[in-house]
Amino acid sequence: MSHDLACGQSAVIQPEQPWFVLSAAHQYSLMASRHPAIAHFYSFDVAHSASLTLAIPDGCVDIVFDCDAVKPVARVCGTTLEARSAELIRDHRYFGVRFAPGVVPDFLDLVAEELTDREFNFLDVVPDARLACEQILRHSQFSRQIELFNQHFTSRLVRKTSAVTGLSIQTILRQKGNIRIEQLESLTGYTCRTIQRQFRQDTGMSPKTFGRIMRCQAAVNTLHQQGAVSFSDLALDLGFSDQSHFLREFKKLVSTTPLDYQRRTLHESYNGRIRHH
Repeated sequence: MSHDLACGQSAVIQPEQPWFVLSAAHQYSLMASRHPAIAHFYSFDVAHSASLTLAIPDGCVDIVFDCDAVKPVARVCGTTLEARSAELIRDHRYFGVRFAPGVVPDFLDLVAEELTDREFNFLDVVPDARLACEQILRHSQFSRQIELFNQHFTSRLVRKTSAVTGLSIQTILRQKGNIRIEQLESLTGYTCRTIQRQFRQDTGMSPKTFGRIMRCQAAVNTLHQQGAVSFSDLALDLGFSDQSHFLREFKKLVSTTPLDYQRRTLHESYNGRIRHH
């Protein structure tokens, strides 16, 4: 995937895990990455009062470091396909690396399809990474953890993908997931079969699944950025057949209705919780 292509991706949809932000004890620290393969780095303490924290589909691979003094551990998490428990422990501090949508880190000893909807112990799937992992887990300063991650892994972040997959990802993100495979055929010049095969091989998902996830992420982005939103207009803008279709899809992927989600994020000052570094 080219540098320009990946940069174009990150500018279109910002992958979000809203229940992580709402589970933060204080602020949720976030820093954009200069490397196009990484969407951003994040860090937060899980509140003592936090209820179940959910992960929602975002099309991203996350490396999540549980920096607990007694039992530190790191996990590699592929994108979920629907909302499910993220297994974050109350009062623990976490440092995370969220890759750009569709990007599979080259340092993982896994094929893309093994990652989707699954988790792995970091040391089991990243050869010779024990020292790097221990250093990152040992430090409590967010900026230092980012430096250590970049120092150890920048040289092997991007796994080579096919041109058709890179072009398809760029197109899906630009269209906010609202695109059919027939349109991808026309825009890329590749056959449906080639697109499907290469996309799944490179990302672990079908183009349809990836588009569905990006459409939901686009909805989440909009709800955070625009405040008062007409759900019927948003459904139309994202290409849903009608508002009820949008509501059903949102609830399945985010685990609540758009109205309840909007009320909660406003009540709990979602945007105010995020501290950009």
